Amino acid sequence: MKNNIFTLLFFFLCTLGYGRVHSPDIDSSWMIVVKNPENYIGIALANGRIGLTPAEIPFKVKSVILNNIYEKESDLGVSKIVEGINFAGLNITIDGETVDLQSVTGWQQILNMKEAYLETSFVFKNKASISYRTCALRGMPYMALTDVKITSLHQSINISVSGVIHTPQDLLPGISTFRILRDNEIQMPLLQSNAVSRYHRNKISATASFIFEKESPELSHVLVDEYEHHLNFKSVKGEGQTLSFAWAGAVCTSGDFADPQNESERMVIYLMRDNKAKALSQHKKLWEELWKGDIIIEGDKESQKDVRLALYHLYAFAAPNTGLSIPPMGLSSRIYNGHVFWDTELWMFPPLLVFNGQIAASLLDYRINRLEKAKQKASVYGYQGAMYPWESDDTGEEATPSWALTGTFEHHITADIGIAIWNYFRVTHDTAWLKSKAYPVLAEIAAFWVSRAEKNEDGSWSVNNVVGANEFAPNVNDNAFTNGSVITVLKYAAKAASVLGLQYDKLWDEVSGNLKILKMENGVTREHAEYNGEIIKQADVNLLSYPLEVITDRDQVKSDLEYYEPRIAPEGPAMSHSILSILYARLGEAEKAFRLFKKGYVPNKRPPFGALAETADFDNTYFATGAGGLLQAVIFGFGGLQLTDAGIVQQTSCLPVHWKSLTITGVGIHKATYRVVQPSGQKR
Repeated sequence: MKNNIFTLLFFFLCTLGYGRVHSPDIDSSWMIVVKNPENYIGIALANGRIGLTPAEIPFKVKSVILNNIYEKESDLGVSKIVEGINFAGLNITIDGETVDLQSVTGWQQILNMKEAYLETSFVFKNKASISYRTCALRGMPYMALTDVKITSLHQSINISVSGVIHTPQDLLPGISTFRILRDNEIQMPLLQSNAVSRYHRNKISATASFIFEKESPELSHVLVDEYEHHLNFKSVKGEGQTLSFAWAGAVCTSGDFADPQNESERMVIYLMRDNKAKALSQHKKLWEELWKGDIIIEGDKESQKDVRLALYHLYAFAAPNTGLSIPPMGLSSRIYNGHVFWDTELWMFPPLLVFNGQIAASLLDYRINRLEKAKQKASVYGYQGAMYPWESDDTGEEATPSWALTGTFEHHITADIGIAIWNYFRVTHDTAWLKSKAYPVLAEIAAFWVSRAEKNEDGSWSVNNVVGANEFAPNVNDNAFTNGSVITVLKYAAKAASVLGLQYDKLWDEVSGNLKILKMENGVTREHAEYNGEIIKQADVNLLSYPLEVITDRDQVKSDLEYYEPRIAPEGPAMSHSILSILYARLGEAEKAFRLFKKGYVPNKRPPFGALAETADFDNTYFATGAGGLLQAVIFGFGGLQLTDAGIVQQTSCLPVHWKSLTITGVGIHKATYRVVQPSGQKR
């Protein structure tokens, strides 16, 4: 009887988080609890530098993604973001039996979005309650840590633990070592793997070690093969006793450090020498600071968690003062080669600009620092100014595969970048930044567009032979979104010059004032000169109403909405319906706005956490671009916030009927709070 009660007690503690009671101030809206590992598509644990993709299999991490570290994908291919040496896995056996998915009961994972860790717990064969937390440390951005507790339930158990470092097949393995470094009486055991990327562009080093709370058992080294080796220890625990330890590691590359091997060693040594608690505390505090920018929805628990998960991932995929951007899948995978597209500036940047100016500035630094390469690209195609690549990597050169026409013709990105730059100034009014860093880019972007545009005989201007936002229509003339973005960025460049008291090319005004926005016979804005009602990949014309505000007439906005919504392809990416949602919210049509808000991402949610895929029929997660879209629908649609020359202001808000209130905190440089409450008497 005693043993049965003991088992039930520990199983209960396991389901609560293996004996770690969550802070009472963290409500359930911060937690995503999953109990079914089938059809598992995970979320990301990231800190702006590295991203871990956890697995359902106990103690496994599928991959480690390295931000802004690239290598050619093949002899004739383009660059691809590098998968780092995986230092984050463990192998554990109890009484000679492997702890795996088939041998456990009560499997559960909890993503704590507030504190940015993933907690896994289960019971192994009625012998042990096991739990562990994994996080990518926010304050030590090349490191990750897994904190483990194993408690014997009924009787003494023999535990064998292996810390694993695995080198992916894409890398060329180098020296694998286990060394015990010594400084007087202090011993520092380090497991390490070194490798180079396929074409020797990057050196990569990963170092890991155990951190013990009390005991320091004897360690042994096993070299499995040139791609994998283990650091092992054994422990015996009697009934009710707990083994506690951490497995911590760092991965560094020559893209960031002259000597990545030594840097990765020192990081692990720092953590193991009584700094684990400090690093975890710092991690928690940094995430607390991030979450000062938050969205609180009262009356819709599902939407609340979906919105938090989206914002969590944007925060996880970026960091201030790095000069790094965010690929469409963030740091969750290598889809689209980990390149940087317009996804950052048009979709992810606006929510981050609202909540975290430092991260927003870092995203812009990525483009500002690559201005010379953009100028080079413009010159080799016969244009003036700066022409940014459709797909960008660490070099700032065009990284799109040559077969994709987008890389040669999707030019609106050069306007999108300029628009993001001006929006940052609108929020911060940082004139020193505008003068020293931003205006030189805006001026070169404007110079590109007036050289790219062509004057027609009637005095109008056209931009011909482009791929617009609707990539189903290549090599078209006078694409609505391209022309709209050019009009917008030329006006912004002129405003920037005026703010700084500088003269500018008056051709900027002529082109922006006379660039064609076409219409069809029914009065609907025509997507491009050759458009005749075809199915489109994603929103294009509707972007002229938001975010560009080139089209502001309510009747025109509505007619464009009603025409293009049924023409968006079901297999298109998630963001289009977010734009339509914003526009309907601004028209005061709350239920249409809510329907499209949900349509923009719910079909793309994947079990068990609700990770977003890019489209409804694929499983490529986590789609950070879609996260940016759904967040914009809440912030700029339902919340009524707008980016203006006066800063962030709240205009017409519009709540779904069942939302009791919407609160947006930490907005702009003054960290303001905006709250929208459902009008009294409104039916719910």
